[in-house]
Amino acid sequence: MELAELQEYLEQFDYPVASDELATACEGVAIQLAEGERDLGGLLAHASADRFESADDAYTAVQNDLPREAVGEPYQSEGEGD
Repeated sequence: MELAELQEYLEQFDYPVASDELATACEGVAIQLAEGERDLGGLLAHASADRFESADDAYTAVQNDLPREAVGEPYQSEGEGD
């Protein structure tokens, strides 16, 4: 799944939800990043929160765990370039 699709994907779950429960439910879901793939369940398992109040909370936790270079070049959208 592309990173741009993550928010919509996370909205399918019922919130609030324990972070470990959501991580288990998302195991094996690959997120495609500029540097390669990462497992969504693994990203959620490393979140500092014990639970997520909303899909936005879970999305933010994933974003915070990604290195800057994982999402592409700074200040460029995915559509730019030759």
